[in-house]
Amino acid sequence: MAKDLLLEIGLEEVPARFVRGAMNQLKEKTVKWLDSARIGHGAVEAYATPRRIAVLVRDVEEKQADVNEEVKGPSRKIAQGGQGEWSKAALGFARSQGVDPADFFFKELGGVEYVYANKSSIGTVTSDVLPEGLTALITAMSFPKNMRWGAYDLRFVRPIRWLVALFGEDVVPLDITAVQSGKTTRGHRFLGSETVVSEPSAYVERLREQQVIVDAAEREALIVEQIKSLAAEKGWHIDIKEDLLEEVVFLVEYPNVLFGTFDPAFLNIPQEVLITSMREHQRYFPVLDQEGKLLPFFVTVRNGDRTSIESVAKGNEKVLRARLSDAKFFYAEDQKLAINDALKKLETIVYHEELGTVADKVRRIVNTAGKLASALQLDVQTSDDVARTAAICKFDLVTQMVYEFPELQGIMGEDYARKAGERETVARAINEHYQPRFAGDRAPASVVGAVVSLADKIDTIVGCFSIGIIPTGSQDPYALRRQAAGIVQIVLAHGLKLPLETLFDLALDVHAEGTMKRDRAEVRKDLYEFFALRVKNVLGEQNVRYDVVDAVMAVGYNDLSQTVDRAAAVTARAAGDRRDEFKGVVDALNRVCNLASKATRTEVNTNLFAEDVEGALYSAWQAVHADIAAFVAEGRAAEAIEKLASLKTPINNYFDKVMVMAEDAAVRANRLATLAAIAGSVLKVADLTKLVW
Repeated sequence: MAKDLLLEIGLEEVPARFVRGAMNQLKEKTVKWLDSARIGHGAVEAYATPRRIAVLVRDVEEKQADVNEEVKGPSRKIAQGGQGEWSKAALGFARSQGVDPADFFFKELGGVEYVYANKSSIGTVTSDVLPEGLTALITAMSFPKNMRWGAYDLRFVRPIRWLVALFGEDVVPLDITAVQSGKTTRGHRFLGSETVVSEPSAYVERLREQQVIVDAAEREALIVEQIKSLAAEKGWHIDIKEDLLEEVVFLVEYPNVLFGTFDPAFLNIPQEVLITSMREHQRYFPVLDQEGKLLPFFVTVRNGDRTSIESVAKGNEKVLRARLSDAKFFYAEDQKLAINDALKKLETIVYHEELGTVADKVRRIVNTAGKLASALQLDVQTSDDVARTAAICKFDLVTQMVYEFPELQGIMGEDYARKAGERETVARAINEHYQPRFAGDRAPASVVGAVVSLADKIDTIVGCFSIGIIPTGSQDPYALRRQAAGIVQIVLAHGLKLPLETLFDLALDVHAEGTMKRDRAEVRKDLYEFFALRVKNVLGEQNVRYDVVDAVMAVGYNDLSQTVDRAAAVTARAAGDRRDEFKGVVDALNRVCNLASKATRTEVNTNLFAEDVEGALYSAWQAVHADIAAFVAEGRAAEAIEKLASLKTPINNYFDKVMVMAEDAAVRANRLATLAAIAGSVLKVADLTKLVW
């Protein structure tokens, strides 16, 4: 017969950002322990609020499964001595498995005899193993930040205040930091009280009676439903950001949505400032009209019922008024700071001890951006705008508003630059140069913003690589992967004729003037390899098959636009209606490429052609090879593939009548040279030998 198992860890309020991770960890550890302990069970449900994490396991077996398995030991050569006696290795194996050496037997595996034993174990009653198992499970939990309390050695996210551990109707005895388990849990801090959980299946409803919605998914659904209902009633658009919603879900146990107002005079401040202040300081949801313009209202979630909800709204309005007054003051004070004075302050801010100050970084950005403008052949006005944007792109870092809300960098720079009389193109590009800020964000819309963004990002990457800071595994403290992904996104979004190697060299030239600590060639090689995965990710996001990605990138990815075009063209032919036809083309071309690898030269002497088909193939290639190169360069890889496909018949005829590896060395070398020339055209598109059919 099976019983339900409930484990609840009652805590002091846990930071919202830690709760879901703790909930998931408890569930994973519980499942892992039950499985390793050979205890059968049904569905596992995890619950959490700011004051508790819990797991409810359905249909837990009352007894561990019996074990009867065959275990392998050391080889016979190691297990037995010359007289047939058991060695120390064999006796140690017997002890570790709890078997008698007299019960050993031998089996052959891979031509070698090994010692085997039948290991049997009668399962223990589940209630006997639960106390030790659950105690170990709880004390083994880890968190981003831990604390200790009292004289206890246990490190946990917050002090444990109560424990509920039930197997069916029976309490599982636990004692952790002098807290004994029982059936008593605690309801809402203000609206509920202690209550007894008679059995695990009653847990959710028993807490609901005490004004606690213990299911996080249910709380989230309630919050979203109430917000949407309020929006429909008022004709508002309430912006529900996932990260804010996630935090609010784990700030409350019994959610109720309410709204308040603020003085419309604050709307003279940029709405990004007001929204950020509401979200970051108060965890409020901003209210917008249907055009996306901020309205003088906010929405928040109360951890409680709707008693005196109007008074709660008034209290929130009072707090928000103080926050927005601070923002208004910062905004007014910042505008008194001249841009040139702000730039001077950057001289005192250390960017990196080996890379200088933020002012040093700005000077490198200006230098790199100027080189990019020349490489891209931008017109005079655009080049001037690039230069000005690069020079002042970081000035807002010393403003009070950005100090208070770092996420507003660029946004405030745009606003302050516009008010200071900078050109609109420059002001907008100051904000854009931070884009894309995160995965899924858009690239800068303007060319000016794109160029300065490229200069900023490549300076960061090359600077870090030049002093030996290279992401490894999960370690990427300077977000270099995100910066590289942003570069790839920008180049593709604007269709820039900017090879990666050119971009690297421009930045390396700038860093060579003072910050380079490693060999330039090594840094360049590391950069090219580092960007490979970013390009693969882009192709993967476009649903390009892994083998097509490998085939395309095997012949280079220096030109990002060409790489994407080549991948799309190969994908279209390899997966479309003409797949079988294309496979025949690939088979013919691969025969050429495989033999071409033996060639020592590519110069072809037509006087050495002994068969008509040799001349026919060479002439066919001569007719298309220039077009193939041109089409690839122009981003018309699909047409290049059509040209390659036209070589299928001449190639097949060639191999039907010609022995490439002729006895005559000169003829053999000439035939391999012919194939090498053709292979060179193939490899302008992809290494088709990597395609999987």
